[in-house]
Amino acid sequence: MSTGAAETDSQAEKAASTSGVTVSSLENTLKEKLGAQHVGIEDMSGGCGQAFNATIVSQQFEKKNTLARHRLVNSALKTEIAAIHAWTPRCFTPDEWDKKQNEAGA
Repeated sequence: MSTGAAETDSQAEKAASTSGVTVSSLENTLKEKLGAQHVGIEDMSGGCGQAFNATIVSQQFEKKNTLARHRLVNSALKTEIAAIHAWTPRCFTPDEWDKKQNEAGA
């Protein structure tokens, strides 16, 4: 019984090559288009490149609410998002990210 998820590494590689979306391609695009200082991408699809969680830190998020931040990210990744199934961004300014990191370390 197939769940639709890749069951082997070769299936995962084939699926990722089909969508053309990889962790590194997402990271590179976000750094280039948003000047992101930190990008953490997690492939939640078991390697098939269809579902990603992202943590993005960019000065461009300053004075923008969550919806405006997500719109900015989605605009930067319009082509990539069209090729994948699920995309969950978490967007922070550098100050917010530093505060979050300090709280996590405390």
